[in-house]
Amino acid sequence: MNRRILAVDVGGGTQDILVYDESQPVENNYKMILPSQTTVLARKIKKLTGDKKAIFLEGHLMGGGPCVRALKLHLRRNLQVYSTPQAAKTIKDNLEKVEKMGVVIRDKAPEGAVPLSLGDINLEALQNLMDNFEIEMPEKFAVAVQDHGESPEMSNRLFRFKHWENFIKGGGNLTDLAYYQVPSYLTRMKSVQQIVPDSLLMDTCTAAVWGALEDEYVASHREKGLTLVNLGNQHTLAVLLKGSRIYGLFEHHTGIMSPSELNSFLNKLKSGVLTHQEVFDSGGHGCYISKDYEGSFDFTAVTGPQRHLARELGYYQAAPYGDMMLSGCFGLVAAALALENEGN
Repeated sequence: MNRRILAVDVGGGTQDILVYDESQPVENNYKMILPSQTTVLARKIKKLTGDKKAIFLEGHLMGGGPCVRALKLHLRRNLQVYSTPQAAKTIKDNLEKVEKMGVVIRDKAPEGAVPLSLGDINLEALQNLMDNFEIEMPEKFAVAVQDHGESPEMSNRLFRFKHWENFIKGGGNLTDLAYYQVPSYLTRMKSVQQIVPDSLLMDTCTAAVWGALEDEYVASHREKGLTLVNLGNQHTLAVLLKGSRIYGLFEHHTGIMSPSELNSFLNKLKSGVLTHQEVFDSGGHGCYISKDYEGSFDFTAVTGPQRHLARELGYYQAAPYGDMMLSGCFGLVAAALALENEGN
């Protein structure tokens, strides 16, 4: 039976889509780079702000970023925002803080408010796109989103990094970061599974790591050990990987790191001396290195849409199947196939 998977890597600016079909060379699989749903929603909100219309948010918790910035501008213009409790968690996990911003929490739209449906995946739009191009929709879905985890009171940077730390302490096996059974605190992933039941879920950073390993030159260093860096539009993740185990990592915000600071962090990570406090105090999420850390991780590969920030540092630029923008999608497919093989 021919395996087909729809892989969707949801970022802050784009959603990168791959229709994987094992009967074809990967290079011939259908690929799309489209605006992410938060970007689409932000554009709709801006139009309603210009029209001075009240807004009612409904549907699912989803990624914030552009849409939340657009909502804040709407509120600053003294225009009303209403929301269901679930959709409001897109803004903040703590609904009291959301209400203090001026959002009115309610279950149904008041008269005159324009309803906007939230969700990281617009299944109807994807189906229409497939139908228009005579592409059969795959039965299997694999989706990557960046999920900080639900933390109403705790810093979401610290909460997210606690997740990474626990993962490494638990053995650091790459397949443990691909979920059919999503942990309860990863509420954004669980929202995606409400839209697309039985889908495989991964964090965008993890999907990029898996995807970089689909680059043959990167894969040739896997057993000896290497450092993989995903320079995303919003977040940077660097991992020390050997075989299928991650021995250490740090995560930061791409936009506030200079190339020299990135290089310094990477050199310290590879030497096993980078500290959590150093990364956190500079505005990042943190760092954790296993007590079982053992070099060498000298070979360094970089992927991600902001990889140009590391161009002058001399690191290898990973491009699986010749297409860096689809690294996350290739990673989703690789993880899905690996889990399927484990089950057989």
